Amino acid sequence: MSETNKALVRSFVEAINAQDWPRLHTLVADGFTRHSTAGGEPGIRSRDDLIDFLKGEYATFPDATEAIDDLVAEGDRVAARHRFRGTQTGPLGPHAASGRVLAATYLAIYRVENGRIAEAWAEWDNLSGLKQLGHYPES
Repeated sequence: MSETNKALVRSFVEAINAQDWPRLHTLVADGFTRHSTAGGEPGIRSRDDLIDFLKGEYATFPDATEAIDDLVAEGDRVAARHRFRGTQTGPLGPHAASGRVLAATYLAIYRVENGRIAEAWAEWDNLSGLKQLGHYPES
């Protein structure tokens, strides 16, 4: 089961990189929930919310790519260390496009249910990202 769940997370990242939204419907449960202090609450509460979030991310970072550096699985959980890279050519919340590249890692734990990703906990360093993009002064 662990290898199957890890393959599911790999397929999830491949679908995101390909912006293959129909494929995400086969990989992510309809009632998907993402928990994230960095992403704010109430956050993402459905598969459609996730797809809308990802489309918005690509509007801000059209050349965005994600990679997986580490995957560890046990039971219905998969822990991943991801790498994100993209050029900010669109607005990011209140911040205008900077034209700068964001290169960041983030951690996520996925819960798999009935062969689909049902829940995720994802955290990243917002301050570091804002500094890279020039939206927060370097100290």
